[in-house]
Amino acid sequence: MPRVAIVLGSESDRPTGEEAEKTLKELGVDCEVRVHSAHRDPEGLQAYIAGSDAKVFIAVAGLSAALPGFIASRTIRPVIGVPRDVRLGGLDALLAMVQMPPGVPVATVGIENARNAALLAAEILAVADMGLANRLDARRASRRAHREAS
Repeated sequence: MPRVAIVLGSESDRPTGEEAEKTLKELGVDCEVRVHSAHRDPEGLQAYIAGSDAKVFIAVAGLSAALPGFIASRTIRPVIGVPRDVRLGGLDALLAMVQMPPGVPVATVGIENARNAALLAAEILAVADMGLANRLDARRASRRAHREAS
C-alpha cells in the first residue's frame, strides 16, 4: 500500500515525478506514480483519489496547474503541489497552486522542486513514524557533515 501518491498531470511530467519517487524510495517510503489529468480525465482522477489509501498526495502540474487543487478539493489528506516550468518560467503554475481559495489548501514547493515535495511528504508521515523521523534526521546530518567537509 503506497503511503504517498504522486499524481502527474500528463506523461510529460514524469521526469519531475520520478525525482519525488527516487527521494521517497531512498527514505524507505512506499509510493506510486500515476498520470491523471484534471482537465482530460476528471472522472478517472476522482475515482483514483477516492480509491487511494495514500496518506499524502504529491501533484505535479504545469500551465493552469489545476491538478493539486482538484485533488485537495476532494480529500482532507495533505496535498503538495509541484509547479512545472512549462511556460512563463513556471510562474503561472506556481501562482495557480499558491492562490487556492480558503478551505482548499495546497502546500506548494518551488518550481520543479519535486525533491522538496518528497521530503515534505516524508516529514508529514514522520509525525507518526519514528523510524522515518530517524531516517530524515540521519539524512540531514549526513548532508550537513558533507557540506562542512567541503
